Amino acid sequence: MDSFEFNKIAGAILGTALGVMAISIISEAVFHMGEPAKPGFEVAVTAAPAAAPAGGAPAVAPIADRLQKADPAAGKEIANKCLACHTLDKGQPAKIGPNLYGVVGGPAAHMEGFKYSKAMEDRRAAGGQWTFADLDQFLTSPKAFVPGTAMGFAGLPKPEDRANVIAYLDTLADNPVPLPTPGAAPASGAAAPASNAAPATETAPAIGAPASVAPATPSAPDSAAPLTKTP
Repeated sequence: MDSFEFNKIAGAILGTALGVMAISIISEAVFHMGEPAKPGFEVAVTAAPAAAPAGGAPAVAPIADRLQKADPAAGKEIANKCLACHTLDKGQPAKIGPNLYGVVGGPAAHMEGFKYSKAMEDRRAAGGQWTFADLDQFLTSPKAFVPGTAMGFAGLPKPEDRANVIAYLDTLADNPVPLPTPGAAPASGAAAPASNAAPATETAPAIGAPASVAPATPSAPDSAAPLTKTP
């Protein structure tokens, strides 16, 4: 192919490209459609109303009432989850957490020889006991009831589960503590930090007493948490 033929082909290609570009520019100028000043029709969209705030958490029956209907067998099923960290039978050695035999009604830091946190030792020194009410609040939210606890367990949100577990733990004793009389003041459902509790008296609170009589000293997690693995 000589240069003349090559130039003709190149010229044809270039001319075609310029022609297509020119047609595109002209057509855009002729058929350009601007945005209308007013839409042909409008679709009304109603914003969804904001969700109304909850009317408050439902009242939780006091632990004394819930224990009357508690099922220790169901509590055992739940408490079996803690066997990786605790032992339950009498005389068994501690694991990551202490043995829980006799914890209901026992003093804070109830297992002799187990290395508890300073908070739990202080609680015991102040005369603290694991009452039904305190166990209920502790199992609701360990970190809320015992600020600074090393317990990683988030808690048992269902009041029935807590009652079942406590009823089962109460059977793990030489002399199980009698269940409290129904009609006690209802538990709050989320325990206030122990630091805000009423100061402890020389006489330890009775089993089933309201959580407000819990000692003011923060408590450690491992002594009474039946369901978690202590970090």
